[in-house]
Amino acid sequence: MEHFDPIFQRACARHGGEAALRQRIATPLCTPAELAAIPDDRWLSSFTMSLFQSGFVWQVIRNKWPEFERAFFGFDPEKMLLLDEQHLERLNNDGGIVRHVRKIAAVPANARMVLDLGREHGGFGAFVAQWPQDDITGLWQQIKGQGLLLGGNITAYGLRRLGVDTFVFTHDVSAYLRHHRVVSAGLGSKKGMAEAQAAFNEWRWQSGLSFSEISKTIACSIG
Repeated sequence: MEHFDPIFQRACARHGGEAALRQRIATPLCTPAELAAIPDDRWLSSFTMSLFQSGFVWQVIRNKWPEFERAFFGFDPEKMLLLDEQHLERLNNDGGIVRHVRKIAAVPANARMVLDLGREHGGFGAFVAQWPQDDITGLWQQIKGQGLLLGGNITAYGLRRLGVDTFVFTHDVSAYLRHHRVVSAGLGSKKGMAEAQAAFNEWRWQSGLSFSEISKTIACSIG
């Protein structure tokens, strides 16, 4: 596996030097205490935003997000569990949001996931905060397994938005991992994710950078 130093140097050369690169890859991260203090509704909102952005124009979803917050009652998980078929039908006819039957139906299911995973920890944020940092792909899989339509990069983006340190399998990052044979299996498989996790753990030790910064550096090194 390639040492992180040449990856970083290539990224610097492509993006105007070290100072410019560091500014480009900077990512706001939360401490465990800060993550634990984030209310459940913000986690559900973030996962839902990532879900609706998937396969769609991101800026359109961001522009419409105040309407999403209105339509889904601020993403209060307890309220989302009360949505019945009649209310879901009204949401599917609400012109203020992007109307997508499967994604709208996923919100109550993901509300249940947020509540269930957070129950033993005093909230979903506390559940995330206690998760081992060197197994972020395990957190992805836990959330995906108990949620609905949270595969691909949807969970990773939802976590990163709220300050969780995570890498993301973007097109460029995925291409690098495959081209350099860091992974020997598909990135959607448990084996592929475990291999990627081991590589990112090693690069974090080599560089002192966060997973988010490493992920962005790899993307900048080839794109």
